[in-house]
Amino acid sequence: MTWYALLVAAVAAERVAELVVARRNERWSLSRGAVVAGRRHYPAMVALHTALLAGCLLEAGLAGRAFVPALGWPMLAVVVAAQGLRWWCISTLGPRWNTRVIVIPGMPLITGGPYRWLGHPNYAAVVAEGLALPLVHTAWVTATVFTVLNAVLLTVRVRCENEALAGAVPRAAPADAPGAAVPDPTT
Repeated sequence: MTWYALLVAAVAAERVAELVVARRNERWSLSRGAVVAGRRHYPAMVALHTALLAGCLLEAGLAGRAFVPALGWPMLAVVVAAQGLRWWCISTLGPRWNTRVIVIPGMPLITGGPYRWLGHPNYAAVVAEGLALPLVHTAWVTATVFTVLNAVLLTVRVRCENEALAGAVPRAAPADAPGAAVPDPTT
């Protein structure tokens, strides 16, 4: 159980590192006229993610959940992959990444990195980690409760983020608008 507590502590430390990056990025974005959305759901998100970490330790310890290698090792690999995906998102978005919904009006959407394939890859990492981290040590109640509550929260969060981004990104001019680019028929 000690190694599992260290794993959960490492994930908690990673969360603290994310918050440091997010605070720095928030200052950068606000200095460029950013708009913050989703303030009402953010405390619930913080509470849910904190409860995930606590639930992992409490369930594994108090309920005496055993480490089952056939489940634990693959779930550990998913946790590591989720961290990799999360930091790929962070590096792709650069100073525009945040734990809050913060958009800078007029900036185009990022379409590189994992955003080439998924609209919200960071949330895919959250879903994978929220299921896998508890299951590393067979904490199936925590995995289930987090997954259900997170699905509800992500419904609100993704809608909020999509609306904020739609209102902030520059819109393409219609093809027949004055000054619109005319495609070259020779290409």
